[in-house]
Amino acid sequence: MENKKIEQIKEQMNKVIVGKDDIIEKVLAAIFAGGHVLLEDIPGVGKTTLAVAFSKALYLDYRRIQFTPDVLPSDVVGFSMFNKKINEFEFKEGACMCNILLADEINRTSPKTQAALLEVMEEKKVTVDGEAHFLPDPFIVIATQNPVGYVGTQKLPESQLDRFMIKLSMGYPDELSEIDIYKGHSYEALDKVEAVLEKDDILKIRKQVEEIEIKDNVLDYLVKIVRVSREHKYVSLGISPRGGIALLKMSKALAFMHDRTYVVPEDILDSLDVVANHRLVMNTKAKADGYTSDMVIEELKNIIKVP
Repeated sequence: MENKKIEQIKEQMNKVIVGKDDIIEKVLAAIFAGGHVLLEDIPGVGKTTLAVAFSKALYLDYRRIQFTPDVLPSDVVGFSMFNKKINEFEFKEGACMCNILLADEINRTSPKTQAALLEVMEEKKVTVDGEAHFLPDPFIVIATQNPVGYVGTQKLPESQLDRFMIKLSMGYPDELSEIDIYKGHSYEALDKVEAVLEKDDILKIRKQVEEIEIKDNVLDYLVKIVRVSREHKYVSLGISPRGGIALLKMSKALAFMHDRTYVVPEDILDSLDVVANHRLVMNTKAKADGYTSDMVIEELKNIIKVP
């Protein structure tokens, strides 16, 4: 039943996102794994459309906040306002009180506002004037950012990037897919996307993903990848323990989506790029030699023996 639903979700997503099946699968896996998603790419390739389409296909409440330099932390988490009628303060919820929060161009706002959002991602609650307000469950952040160097962008610190389970780049569509887009106006077809799952279905799937088995030898393989990433001569900061957990959860989610009750090494390899590419910090020697994080990831795939 779950596999049929997953195929139906992909079909709905393909109504608006053409030629990006791998991207759709990875984002869906992250949602099933309980993680947050960072989309980094140039404007106009469908990052925002992807997030809105997922909210419709999964029948989740979503809100969008367009980050600019003047957006305040209170816009994200909410604030207290005095109500004269009842003679007391009332909590006015911020944009984060939803199931899917589209944080558009997160690297164009101030570090203080970025920190407010990333704290919410970790804590799943907001505290205003000493009172805690819990977020709806599930709560997923799909954040977009323009590549660093674009006008008005500010690089996210490594500690904040680590809060995102995966980072993806959609890229331009291939020629045939782009022709299909122009013929069908796919990016304007959001109203055609139909709901396949509901909130309770997603929570149920998350529990099933947690129960996916991983054998000791496969877990050892995952741990070796994480640890060797920290020892590479071109890396100053490797995959953190949080990153290792993200890799494990993504691997379990992909195993579930492929109708397996156990993780195989291919699930780990398939998850590694999107889990590790924003967590590896290259040193000055790497920059001098033109060595990138993608090259390190390819090395990790090749040098560590697959069980």
